[in-house]
Amino acid sequence: MFTNRFVAVALTAGLGVVAATSPGRTPDRSPVTRALDDLIKADGVPGAQAVITERGRSHEITRGVGDLRTGGPFPHQAQIRIGSNTKAFVATVMLQLVAEGRIVLDAPAEHYLPGVLHAVTIRQLLQHTSGLVDYLDLLDLYDNRWSATTPRQQVDAAMTLRPHFAPGTDWAYSNTNYALAGMVIEQVTGRSVGDEITRRLIVPLGLGATYFPRPSETGIRGRHPRGYQEVDGVLVDYTDQNTTMAGAAGAMVSTGADLNRFYIALLGGRVLPDTQLTEMKRTVPAAALPNAEYGLGLMRIMLSCGKEIWGHGGSLPGFRTRGGVTAEGVAVNVTVNEMVEVDHTMAAVEAAVCSR
Repeated sequence: MFTNRFVAVALTAGLGVVAATSPGRTPDRSPVTRALDDLIKADGVPGAQAVITERGRSHEITRGVGDLRTGGPFPHQAQIRIGSNTKAFVATVMLQLVAEGRIVLDAPAEHYLPGVLHAVTIRQLLQHTSGLVDYLDLLDLYDNRWSATTPRQQVDAAMTLRPHFAPGTDWAYSNTNYALAGMVIEQVTGRSVGDEITRRLIVPLGLGATYFPRPSETGIRGRHPRGYQEVDGVLVDYTDQNTTMAGAAGAMVSTGADLNRFYIALLGGRVLPDTQLTEMKRTVPAAALPNAEYGLGLMRIMLSCGKEIWGHGGSLPGFRTRGGVTAEGVAVNVTVNEMVEVDHTMAAVEAAVCSR
């Protein structure tokens, strides 16, 4: 869920046994299968996978191609780069620290990062109401595919431009907010944001296929589709990349089933106290996100059938994910293995949710 070159501000965004399903082209013609076929045709992406989790079990539907060289489908329980779904993990850790009394939600971020920025609160960072310029407007994901960058470099780049508006007066999606949020977590805990996510969320929730990459790590550890990206008119295999450019705003790797498990646990009240979950779900209008409002690293999305889901979503070169959890606890995640300008991924999410 990054804004960079042609990528517009993006819209989408328990514990149980994952049902073993056969990878590959699913023979049924369910609404989800048809929606995935339509998505591949409309957006021109190589392949797509939907993971639906309900009553502790996950079911996969896979269409198209996960590897253009071999013609193979998305692997079963495929790991994918989840982009800005990372923000939901970061916001959750921040709110756990709020619950512990180590961070004050409406305190200036400068209290935790002296000299870095003024007048912006922790809440405004998490809710994208800071007004801060997005560092990806200045540091290009493509030019920095193999380069390691630090959050401080990202923030310093953003600070060379004036904010879009005074803090708290409007909404604008900016990855700089989460670079700063990650820095606050590290300052307060003395550990890396990846380590905090691992010990507070990944391990307790049993998210065995989810991880925050090491700074030098460029590949994906487990079974995964290849991710593709058109660069200067040429389709490039973009599976491997240094994701420090994404950092706390979007570096993580997971699976559809793990993402669903995380959101079900979060929205089910098993990760945050009620007070902090209520704050997380306190939304503001987000004009750039159709039919959505933004909370603290979490979005409320109204679907065409009248149902609502809570989640996030993410885009990073090579991959795009969309999804969320219904009030009944049904979670859906749809992944495609190319990030394109025209995006109909939410139509497949709607098919999965609205047909139930």
